[in-house]
Amino acid sequence: MKKLLKISLALLLPSTVLVSAAHNVPFDWDTVPVYAHLANMSDDFTPEQLDFLAENFDLITIEKGHAKRKHGSTEKGFALAVEEIKKRNPEAKVLFYWNSTIKIGGYDAIDDFPPGGELLSKDGELLRIFNSTFSDLSQPEVQRWWSDTASRAVHELGADGVFIDAIGKFSNHSRRKVLTPEKIEALNNGLCAMVEETRRQVGSSSILIQNGVSMDPENVGARLLQVTDGAMKEHFVSAKPGKKEALAEDIEVLQAIAKSGKLLAIKAWPGFDWRDQEIMQKSREERVQMARAAITFPLACYLLVAEPYSYFCYTWSYQGNDTGTFVTYPEFDKPLGPPMGDAQRNGWKYTRDFVHASVFVDLDTWSASIDWK
Repeated sequence: MKKLLKISLALLLPSTVLVSAAHNVPFDWDTVPVYAHLANMSDDFTPEQLDFLAENFDLITIEKGHAKRKHGSTEKGFALAVEEIKKRNPEAKVLFYWNSTIKIGGYDAIDDFPPGGELLSKDGELLRIFNSTFSDLSQPEVQRWWSDTASRAVHELGADGVFIDAIGKFSNHSRRKVLTPEKIEALNNGLCAMVEETRRQVGSSSILIQNGVSMDPENVGARLLQVTDGAMKEHFVSAKPGKKEALAEDIEVLQAIAKSGKLLAIKAWPGFDWRDQEIMQKSREERVQMARAAITFPLACYLLVAEPYSYFCYTWSYQGNDTGTFVTYPEFDKPLGPPMGDAQRNGWKYTRDFVHASVFVDLDTWSASIDWK
């Protein structure tokens, strides 16, 4: 396992790290650097929510479908949200969510989707996922449509860059059953060419963040990291115990990526999410209390890997008024200071010191402590 991991890391990291557009994002170690990722399909953010976002976050992705039920499209809702956030915090960087492989509705851009551009299986059947279809990225017309839409988000809607979702969808087990290896290769090559063209159109000062650092055989995550400014690790850690081996591998991978100079948005969970119906039927205040009580382990794991331009995201959902974004945590207000060195590992135990905090994590017992100084 260790040998394979080292090989994967060597493939994953860019051979040359250039000055990144991500470094235009405000960053400091004064307190825990945090990242927001959310939307509300039904309505605009309220003035109070906009105030909270502007005051607490310098890096924000506005998810698909924001305010589309009110304004008719994601683009219209997004543009208004960006304008209001920038009024309150001109330094904030706001990213446009754009799924790289799934043809998601609710965008004005869907009206211009190329005819015949949807992905078919090797048997000629239309492939579906989440009540949507896939884009056939082996077609140059589909690539141009996607890149042109991303470019308009930057040049016309006020986005500071693009959050590129779903980069590994063509290489997963389900797709391998219904697509030929040759088609998967063509799709992934098309994806990489599409992102390269997007970079050309939006320029070096715009931020491109990919969702995922996939270790699939096609190595799509590593290829895209040559072009993008960084990545989101969407399912890094939960307060609910999991497999220590998998988390240890994630920690090692993210440490290496962060040290390479790439931006990281590290998504952690409080032990539940929007799919847990029993918990979601509780009051919001109960969810807030549960999340506050569970934050130490996810936050401590983030602190093991954090480098400049590593941001922490801790919520239980992405959509609606109850995502967990608009929650205050005492830990986010405590002085942190820069790290005093790298994390140290002894078996399944890790330690790391910051100027104002000492971190301890035990993966064997799925426990942690943060001693705030």
